[in-house]
Amino acid sequence: MIYEDYYIFTPGPVKMSEEIMEVGAKQTPYFRNCEFSDVTFACEKGLLEMVNAPEGSKVIFLTASGTAGMESVVMNLLNKDDNALVVHGGGFGGRFVEICKTHDIVHTDFKVTNTNLSDIETLAPKENYSSLIVNAHETSVGHLYDLNAMGAYAKKNNLLYIVDAISMLVTDPLDMQESAIDVVIASSQKGLALPPGLTMVVLTPRALEKVQDVKSLYFNFKDYLNNGERGQTPYTPAVTIMLQLEARLAQIKRRGGVEQSIRSAKEIAEYFRENIKTLPLKAYTPFMPNAMTTLTPTDGKAAMDIVNDLEDKYKVMVCPNGGEQRDLIFRVSHMGDMTKAYTDVLIDALHDYYQVDRV
Repeated sequence: MIYEDYYIFTPGPVKMSEEIMEVGAKQTPYFRNCEFSDVTFACEKGLLEMVNAPEGSKVIFLTASGTAGMESVVMNLLNKDDNALVVHGGGFGGRFVEICKTHDIVHTDFKVTNTNLSDIETLAPKENYSSLIVNAHETSVGHLYDLNAMGAYAKKNNLLYIVDAISMLVTDPLDMQESAIDVVIASSQKGLALPPGLTMVVLTPRALEKVQDVKSLYFNFKDYLNNGERGQTPYTPAVTIMLQLEARLAQIKRRGGVEQSIRSAKEIAEYFRENIKTLPLKAYTPFMPNAMTTLTPTDGKAAMDIVNDLEDKYKVMVCPNGGEQRDLIFRVSHMGDMTKAYTDVLIDALHDYYQVDRV
């Protein structure tokens, strides 16, 4: 199997547990029945509890990538009368900007650097907006934003608050009620540590009121919500990944809940960062999540060369960046079924690569 014996530190897919992989190895069952409806209801209940969604919230399950979740939210909740403030701090913020352009949504491309937007009240343009859109963790650069500060700003200005939580769910705190979030977009292949192919959109009652008729067959939220009442989706769901999601949510709960998962990710991230301090690498941003560490070489080496050498010489896979940042940064994920022993493989590889004794 491709890369079967490699160590994986990429921010999606991430390292999966043996328990969840065993679920995926079984025959995919038929799904248009009460038994699978119960699976869907269990997944919805578990997700709503995990993000502390307000009473009356619903989850839409899409057999699609995270980007499909991003686009479908814009399609179903925003229209030509809206004016969206779109946080653009990297590639995924830029993707939201392109989605708004594609669907003719009036928007401001709010480009930000060197801030976690705890000061959004000061930095935001002085216009009348109807919605605030942000990637909670801008995965392209490993930058985490202050969801509470943005939530307070959104609430004060009566904005629909849309949060892409794809690469911070399960590893970093997310509370829809505390942060006054109206929409959360999540995906299977990152903190949930499942295969790619399943995206979930959590809609609060306030967001549900905004769902509109759209010219789309596959991304029609009203259709999904109607089918969701009976625990089904209008089109074939990612059946096996749904079964894995049910098992993963039960696993998280059994291990101490999402709070414990967050503590574990924080511990692993801090362990990694502490143990590479003697290497010629520096953090790219001071606002790193537990989910990931983004590093810049300080010795003149190209980041892409480091990525390739780790893969070729040590069978360790970290994540490169493209474009202008190709040689500037690389990313190390702490999402998934990580342990200190597993992380030691990467730490030891980096020390050997730089010919520096590990302290």
